[in-house]
Amino acid sequence: MRFISAQQVDQVLDFPTLIDALQRGFAADFQMPPRQLYTLDTRKNAFALLPAWTDNSIAVKAFCYFPDNSAATPAVPILHSNILLYRRKDGQPLAMVEGSSVTCWRTAAVSALAARYLARRDSQHLLLLGTGALALPLLRAHLSEHPLRHISIWGRNLSKAAQLRERLQRLYPALLVDVCQDLPVTCERADIIVAATGASAPLLHGADIKPGCFVSLLGNHSPAQRECDSALVCRAAVYVDDRQNVLNEAGELLIPISEGVFSAEQIHSDLAGLCRHNQNVRASQNTGDSPAQITLFKSVGTALADLLCAELVLQQPYFG
Repeated sequence: MRFISAQQVDQVLDFPTLIDALQRGFAADFQMPPRQLYTLDTRKNAFALLPAWTDNSIAVKAFCYFPDNSAATPAVPILHSNILLYRRKDGQPLAMVEGSSVTCWRTAAVSALAARYLARRDSQHLLLLGTGALALPLLRAHLSEHPLRHISIWGRNLSKAAQLRERLQRLYPALLVDVCQDLPVTCERADIIVAATGASAPLLHGADIKPGCFVSLLGNHSPAQRECDSALVCRAAVYVDDRQNVLNEAGELLIPISEGVFSAEQIHSDLAGLCRHNQNVRASQNTGDSPAQITLFKSVGTALADLLCAELVLQQPYFG
């Protein structure tokens, strides 16, 4: 059995190939039992298991989350994660893949895959909220899917936002890249908004989002927190990566449900449904999603995306 490091994952993957692999995998048959989350001692610390299997592979991601590690001296990562991959036909162990790198790649790729189906094809201006580890992968993934011309970066730490702007500008010299100074005004102009923050209260408000915008919400996993307000959820056609996980974890939907202004039945589709339909919803006569419709995608992550990403890594000639 191989051990595949984060550096090797980064070396062999590219977003166009990964996004297409995710589309095929979510469109095919799979099994994904509910993930198991266990709180430990202080209840801040947690251990989780995320299983899934397809006709080709079985995978389980295990991770430990210890938020106080960041205050240790020397600092220790707050998240440790690995993915075990097995061959479906006989259960043979194939690889252990470093999980944090896979999480970055698959989260960014899933957001871009959702944009393939939910964003306007002529989208040119993307607003990113967040400057953490996911920020650059998210931008690279969306740039591989849409001919974007303008990127705006918002972050609480303006220095980090400026550093990300400079790094992106070096990678894509033809892009217009700026640091967002006025979030409501930039929201009124953006064609795509991607949020990957640790916000506990809404940063995005329905009244500020322009018609036709695609909003991808990735940062929150708490039923009591959210990155957008209820007004945005009520204005939007709502899609999710996985219904069960989102309805267990995502305050973006659970809070408006508790307020009585939204219901689970109003979710249009999950990612598997989008991939099986394999058509931009704005081109479909059956969805009613016009060019002016706001579309919203809420993701809390799936074991299937972990499996498909780890499987793609192992298929690369580097490991042949």
